[in-house]
Amino acid sequence: MRSRFSAFAVGDTAYLTETWHPDTRPADLELDQGQRWTFLEILGKTGGGLLEQEGTVEFRAHYRQDRRADSMHENSRFVRVDGQWIYVAPVS
Repeated sequence: MRSRFSAFAVGDTAYLTETWHPDTRPADLELDQGQRWTFLEILGKTGGGLLEQEGTVEFRAHYRQDRRADSMHENSRFVRVDGQWIYVAPVS
């Protein structure tokens, strides 16, 4: 989760695409150049242990846009594929 937040912060769409599950990954990923991601709060998690293949991360990602502070809150589902954690989608 932290590495994906960092990728959003620096605009690394290649890393975001690589770490996004192919079943839910958008065909084209364009980031909003007006957003400046400032910090990440991890609020909770489930699963994701050393021997587990699935987990969730609840987070709040803070950003600035048009000189205004804002945040997004999500509980994200991840799965391990070939040893790497891959983002699937928000938990509904």
